[in-house]
Amino acid sequence: MFTRAYSLTDTFIHHIDQAMRTVMGKPLTTERPNPANSIQEATLSNSEKKHVAGLMRINHVGEVCAQALYQGQALTAKCPEVRQNMERAAMEENDHLDWCEQRTQQLGGHKSYLSPLWYAGSFSLGAIAGLAGDKWSLGFVAETEKQVVQHLEEHLQQLPQQDAKTRAVLEQMKTDEQAHAANAISNGGVDLPLPIKLAMQASAKVMTVTAYHV
Repeated sequence: MFTRAYSLTDTFIHHIDQAMRTVMGKPLTTERPNPANSIQEATLSNSEKKHVAGLMRINHVGEVCAQALYQGQALTAKCPEVRQNMERAAMEENDHLDWCEQRTQQLGGHKSYLSPLWYAGSFSLGAIAGLAGDKWSLGFVAETEKQVVQHLEEHLQQLPQQDAKTRAVLEQMKTDEQAHAANAISNGGVDLPLPIKLAMQASAKVMTVTAYHV
């Protein structure tokens, strides 16, 4: 079977295209249906809508960062199988990106105005993690997904009880993120040193606080 060899220019154009799709809201998805599509909209107060929209803006930024991390790691991954897994996970993260954007708009909210900045920083971190070696890159994925699951659980607890549409989206995202973490570990990901985990938590805190408002 013929396999095309991509040049450095091809690769650069591909990643620019991925970045534009992620930031501008035209991601390539797996075409899974939005889990909230069949659920009737609940009656929410203006304050509830504003709060949930803020939470979904945080989750949208988280998916922008996840997309950038996976793309950066795929760029520098050593093993072709690891690269393919990263690219597949990135596609599934695009589903989340699309769902979060839809729900944010339905609630009258907007995406973070700092999305290009979040993407650039996360892509750089992903590329550095990939250069450190596949086992560390996969470990970084696993820890990232574990922290994302924790954030999703916190958001699920903050949702108005009647908001089943948002809950359906976050529950499916949680299931997918847990699978990504398990897959990274099963493929050789190692446990990261505590200082790195704490640094990741600190940077995530800055992102969540900022994205809720901006």
